[in-house]
Amino acid sequence: MALPEQLLLSELLRRRVRCDQGLDHGAGFQVWMHPPVHRVLGWVSKPSAFGARRLVWRLNQLRGLTDLEVLVQGEPAETEQDVVERLPNLIEAVVLDRRQQPIGSLADAAIELRTGRIRHYLVSRSDPRLPGSSRWRLSLDRLVDQQPGQVFTALESLDDLPLTRASVRQEFLRRSRRWRDQMQEAGSRVEERLEGWLEEPPWNEPLDDSSQADAWEEEEEEAFLRDSSDQRLESEIWDGWSDPDAPADRGWPTELEDSRDPWV
Repeated sequence: MALPEQLLLSELLRRRVRCDQGLDHGAGFQVWMHPPVHRVLGWVSKPSAFGARRLVWRLNQLRGLTDLEVLVQGEPAETEQDVVERLPNLIEAVVLDRRQQPIGSLADAAIELRTGRIRHYLVSRSDPRLPGSSRWRLSLDRLVDQQPGQVFTALESLDDLPLTRASVRQEFLRRSRRWRDQMQEAGSRVEERLEGWLEEPPWNEPLDDSSQADAWEEEEEEAFLRDSSDQRLESEIWDGWSDPDAPADRGWPTELEDSRDPWV
């Protein structure tokens, strides 16, 4: 099976080691690297769950990869757990920002299988052993210095780094920001349309001469009908009004009868 050009260190360590003799030498659990030049030299496997015996494999012994196994050729170097613990290693080192405050830890590394050179590291904000945690890519040119257990950078925060793998929380926040930006953009477009309608309303468009004359005639006709209606209503009101103090109609005397004295 052909080897890929690049592989994550975690994918190499999680597989079990099987040699060309068909023997299972246990799963990998630690990297063997040279931190000053950021190069992976090999890895260490644990053949048994009990005992302090460890097997060190060189990277150039790698011959193939399967879903669950790493195929190697040749014999490993046998050592003890105490010696393995003294091997220099930057994985799980604390990442410090420009103020030398911890912002995460080195959780993984992308390596070239042909040369062992580390292309970039992956930084985790929380415990890298937690499943589904986020990963930020830390290139080598962002490193200022390193020492056992610590890596110095000039970063303000992890947000200065590109996000390689988002956790569920980070993915939700990213989608929420995208939805919020889309809603703001849609609201801005609606506001621009409303401002355009208010600035140039259709009812303020100039009319031509014929249309303007027709509009004036309609207004005059409506005013005439309104005045006529008011006059008819006023006439009906006055015609139907009667003075309550006036005497009832009993036939008023004529002028001749008014001149006569009733007592004469």
